[in-house]
Amino acid sequence: MFTGIVEEVGEILELKKYSHGLQARIKAHKVLEDIHLGDSIAVNGICLTATEFNQTDFVVDIMAETVKRTTWQYLTIGSKVHLERALQLQSRLGGHYVTGHIDNIGRIRSIQEQPRNTLVEIATEPKLMKYMVPQGSITVDGVSLTIVDVRADSFLISLIPHTTSVTTLLGKGVNSPVNLEVDIMAKYVEKCLGGYIPQAKAPENLSMDFLQENGF
Repeated sequence: MFTGIVEEVGEILELKKYSHGLQARIKAHKVLEDIHLGDSIAVNGICLTATEFNQTDFVVDIMAETVKRTTWQYLTIGSKVHLERALQLQSRLGGHYVTGHIDNIGRIRSIQEQPRNTLVEIATEPKLMKYMVPQGSITVDGVSLTIVDVRADSFLISLIPHTTSVTTLLGKGVNSPVNLEVDIMAKYVEKCLGGYIPQAKAPENLSMDFLQENGF
């Protein structure tokens, strides 16, 4: 479990491709301070296991399914990645509960520079948009962020100067892929209420009769 508060930006030093996935060696500093073999480290929001480490870097294995579902398919030697150690029970929860299990890849649709912040619009698949709510939480490349606005097939986040200074988000251009993890609490609520929420498909033209028949 993680918080989505990035501790440092690492760099991919080596990248080996195998039939079953990838192996990456990542340059780091802070996340190595108390590392143990088998520790979980979030790399761009993906929960991975440290299989080797020394004073300057660590090694992780990325399975083929993870490569397929995340931005690991686009990363290369020299790519910068967000790093975060697993949450400790005595730590302050500065972001929100992040599992490190990516739901989908989003694409940056637009970047708007503001006087004191930067608005970034990210497009994603309809199946994830149902979890997006204004002022709700979303994890983008491992960074816990607040959703500013929700549109038909995209959502907006606002990056403050501190976030842009300690992450790589502002360095990404339009159409760049990003890892997305929706708030796990929204999934639990949906699952728990699944048997109580009417599943009737709404007609193209809503009417008062339809709403009353379906409990609204």
